[in-house]
Amino acid sequence: MRIPSSYLVQFQEPEGYLDFARFGPPSHAVVEESTRLLERSMRAGSSTVDGLMREEVRAKAAVARLCGVGAAHVVLSPNTSTGLFQVALALEGEVLVSPAEFPANTYPWARARGAEVQWLPASPVTPASVRAALTPATTALSVSAVDFRTGYRADLAALREVVGDRLLIVDGIQGFGVVDEPWSVADVLVVGGQKWLRAGWSTGFMVLSDRALDRLTPVLSGWTGAEDAGLFNNTLHPLAAGAAAWSITNLSPITAGALATALELAELATIPQLNKRIVQQSNNLAEVIERAGGHIVSERPQSSGILAFTMGDKPTTLVGEALVREGITATIRPEHIRLSPHASTSPEAAARLTAALSALRASARTQIVVPRRVAEPAAPAATNPAATNPAPVEAAAVEAAAASPAPAEAAARHVNSDAGSPKPPVETFPSDVDTLQRILIERAVSSVGIPVELMKKSHKSQVVQMLDDAGLFLIRDSVDHLAGVLGVTRYTIYNYLKEHRKPE
Repeated sequence: MRIPSSYLVQFQEPEGYLDFARFGPPSHAVVEESTRLLERSMRAGSSTVDGLMREEVRAKAAVARLCGVGAAHVVLSPNTSTGLFQVALALEGEVLVSPAEFPANTYPWARARGAEVQWLPASPVTPASVRAALTPATTALSVSAVDFRTGYRADLAALREVVGDRLLIVDGIQGFGVVDEPWSVADVLVVGGQKWLRAGWSTGFMVLSDRALDRLTPVLSGWTGAEDAGLFNNTLHPLAAGAAAWSITNLSPITAGALATALELAELATIPQLNKRIVQQSNNLAEVIERAGGHIVSERPQSSGILAFTMGDKPTTLVGEALVREGITATIRPEHIRLSPHASTSPEAAARLTAALSALRASARTQIVVPRRVAEPAAPAATNPAATNPAPVEAAAVEAAAASPAPAEAAARHVNSDAGSPKPPVETFPSDVDTLQRILIERAVSSVGIPVELMKKSHKSQVVQMLDDAGLFLIRDSVDHLAGVLGVTRYTIYNYLKEHRKPE
């Protein structure tokens, strides 16, 4: 069986769009259904609201079919974070979570009052790592079905066996609708529909097992989560039966209709066929990368479609610029580039990727060199934070970079394989301050070896120290720029600098 053309003609993303792990452009059918429902609401009549609200029933039914559960186990949710926060606030006891999870699956547990977080190793969640971390106090494991960085697919069936009667909480946003998983083994499955499902933002759902419904009492449960929600008799009603108790309020029937349409399209294509097509697309792109000398860092044996790679010692920003020039949309992070094709991805995407990486290799004849230290900035005055960022001397900073006797390693190298022997790289220097600033910060973050979103105070302080030694803070507004990169305030940067420059 092949994916029907009636599915493929629904999509119109650009040829080079390879970022479905971040956002999946909706189908014509989703857009048309949303428009139809919105236009219906515009012509409001006596039956309009009741008719629109039936879209929720339709969406729940589609979720239930794809998960192999009854519709009474399904509740709609506007996004993954809302569902995970609801569960975290309802859970008591110890929950196992990896700090390497996407933040939507770490913040709820860190913020919850009743749950105590036991952090797993910052690596893929495996049955062995979970087994080693289990204690008598453990009540739940929270895990992503597919890792957002590398596409690693957790073995949900094996994790179910390891945790036994404990709750298995699964964030399914990076896999639901395109990977064939035993979703029914999860006690709580939370999914946002804006990525692989291609339903648009503010669409999603949560599925709760009988075990979860028995053990968890929702804290965030509104009037629509009560029995006889439409009966207004000046009393508080008891919780509704099943997953309905987890409803906070009426969600948009327009987004419910969009979700239902997207789910029905996935059913039309069938999940195994979608997954097969996506894996083929991913393998084609991987071949292009490897032919160009790149290194695949994502999981290959059980591919989810996420393809993470590096290009030797070339900075990811440089690779990202080459991709953009060829019309490729990807996720660029300091540690790697992430590509994520879908079933509708055009074969031209591989051709564009080939052109981008070929151009990157050709441009590597030049080598950007930046200094280990530009100059020794004066120590800031204790009562004047602005003194940390002295008067602008951008031109001097670039000139100092060119004159530095101790250049850093090359950001890119070139080997002329046609000639059979390497050509020495031509050293050049950043021609503008913005480029110099970007390279210095990228190198410092890369040296720490931890993604910014997972950095602790000590890691961020280390970045500031390296950049102070490199002379970054001679550049105007560099403190504010770095604060934005690290996700801290400018005064936090000043404090790190003050600590670094403190006399021995």
